[in-house]
Amino acid sequence: MLPLNTSEISLCPDEIARFSRHLILPEVGMEGQKRLKAASVLCVGTGGLGSPLLLYLAAAGVGRLGIVDFDVVDHSNLQRQVIHGTSWVGKPKIESAKHRIHEINPHCQVDLYETALTSENALEIMKPYDIICDGTDNFPTRYLVNDACVLLGKPNVYGSIFRFEGQATVFNLEPGCPNYRDLFPEPPPPGMVPSCAEGGVVGVLPGIIGVIQATETVKIITGIGTTLSGRLLLFDALAMKFRELKLRPAKERPVIEKLIDYQMFCGVGGSAPGQEESGSVASISVADLKALLDSGAEDILLLDVRNPPEAQIAVIAGAVLVPLDSIEDGTAIGRVQEISRGKRLYVHCKLGGRSAKALIALARHGIEGTNISGGIDAWSQEIDPSVQRY
Repeated sequence: MLPLNTSEISLCPDEIARFSRHLILPEVGMEGQKRLKAASVLCVGTGGLGSPLLLYLAAAGVGRLGIVDFDVVDHSNLQRQVIHGTSWVGKPKIESAKHRIHEINPHCQVDLYETALTSENALEIMKPYDIICDGTDNFPTRYLVNDACVLLGKPNVYGSIFRFEGQATVFNLEPGCPNYRDLFPEPPPPGMVPSCAEGGVVGVLPGIIGVIQATETVKIITGIGTTLSGRLLLFDALAMKFRELKLRPAKERPVIEKLIDYQMFCGVGGSAPGQEESGSVASISVADLKALLDSGAEDILLLDVRNPPEAQIAVIAGAVLVPLDSIEDGTAIGRVQEISRGKRLYVHCKLGGRSAKALIALARHGIEGTNISGGIDAWSQEIDPSVQRY
């Protein structure tokens, strides 16, 4: 149980009324609610996972919440990041989150860190808090959060989501308990796991996983129930099924002595979504592509490797749609060979990651081409604003 000092914690009449449904639970009661008020929790990220996590921790009565995020609210966030609203589009996420938290629980202290979490600042930011909640969406930051928690001896309440599936657990609950490196000893190759921006996610999924993270956090603070430490909870929204995997410390677990360069560790060259492996293929900018198309050259083939539903939202005129999946499984190789014969091949997707993967797959069959950096998203921003962003 967390060593929380509740001797000087009291609840005002408003708090007693506000948390009365907790107070009448024998497992929580007055002492449990005081522990919640005495606790401090840092949430890294205010996106799909951080939104429900912060809302329910504030509503539960956690006394101090820290938020780390440097992003601004975008229209595309509103489908799942329920702590933010339309009026906050274009404004800092952390400010939006603080505003909403104080509407739910004005007694909660909210600390804001409008910065990226890095090896240089992580220990200083995380040190004052009792529990760290990982609401991030990329491997470098997950390894960073994990290693900092191990060095500081803090529980790491973890969740992740993709498309229709999610997972959650509690890492580093106590010394010797499993941590993130026991689940992923090595990071996957860059670009293998697409971001939500590239692969999509059903909007309700982060709500489910984020609430599970909030539940685990409340249990750790109050000392009730059995946590997910040592168990990885897997959720399939399409089948509406949960299952568990046992997690054990690896026999040859690496010793974490200091924080490292996690971008380099994960083989990520840049921080922009979809750009992780674009550096491994020849690329041109959307401005260069526009010049080529305007030149009237007839030996240019522009291949669009996005999924068909994306092409219903926006297209670059003249592009031929061949989804990445059909290239990687080989079913479209013959077609690409036929339509690209005698032509200069250029490939785009939404952000540049999937098109790079497509070119790597095509190269195995002797088909060479050039990636469009930034994809159709960059085309919309820099060349043709009438092309819908999504």
